[in-house]
Amino acid sequence: MGTTAAIDWDDAYSNFAYIPDGFEYPARWLAQAAQFREEMQEKGLLKADVSYGPHARNRLDLFMPWGDLKGLAVFVHGGYWMEDFDKSAWSHLAKGALTHGFAVAVPSYALCPEVRVSDITVQVGLAITRAANEVSGPIHLTGHSAGGHLVARMVTATSPLTQAIRHRIRKTVPISAIADMRPLMKTEMNDTLHLDAVEARLESPALLEPQESIDVTAWVGATERPEFLRQNALLANIWSGFDCLVDAVEEPGKHHANVIEGLSEPDHPLTRTLLCL
Repeated sequence: MGTTAAIDWDDAYSNFAYIPDGFEYPARWLAQAAQFREEMQEKGLLKADVSYGPHARNRLDLFMPWGDLKGLAVFVHGGYWMEDFDKSAWSHLAKGALTHGFAVAVPSYALCPEVRVSDITVQVGLAITRAANEVSGPIHLTGHSAGGHLVARMVTATSPLTQAIRHRIRKTVPISAIADMRPLMKTEMNDTLHLDAVEARLESPALLEPQESIDVTAWVGATERPEFLRQNALLANIWSGFDCLVDAVEEPGKHHANVIEGLSEPDHPLTRTLLCL
């Protein structure tokens, strides 16, 4: 009998090392976001640093559309629940939904190891609730990587959201989401995340029952690391066995850093999928 080689889990979750000029993307995001924020502030369409909780990072930016308001879209950023990203790097991703009349909320949240992943889940629930109290109508959720995990958690049976908020959610698009957190316990990241078997299971969307009748599209770049392709397919596969609408997309030519770019384009399939257009 042959033996199976041990998986290098640190390598499996190493994204930027496998993307040409990958480490240049964060600076690019910050520049694009800053320019867009300035434009929105000049138009009076940005409600900045809206508080949703007691922590210094419990703040969100709310971008408002020009004209009739059709609902709320929320983007939750990634960074493995621990990297020093915040809402200021992602403002430009609101462009697509804004063009179609949706307000867009982009929250920051406290990071590991100061808090646990389960605490971040609660924070994101508070952020969505705060934004939903500001904007009426349907809610559409998306997030990238760890943010994809977090928006998927919002539509599980153990979501921190109230039923009133959950019933307003029309679409959820986890992008490059980590649906099963258990492999992360075998990475060096866990020195910071401090995941144990119980929390990993309770915070893994793929191991939880989805809320009945939700509509989810699991989205990933086709050239991403194999582990992210596996995780994307895993969520869609398991949740397809429940009473909800679930499908999966592998976007051609996209990797972990540029798979989110479609959100800045009004007619990109990612934006149209998020908004059910």
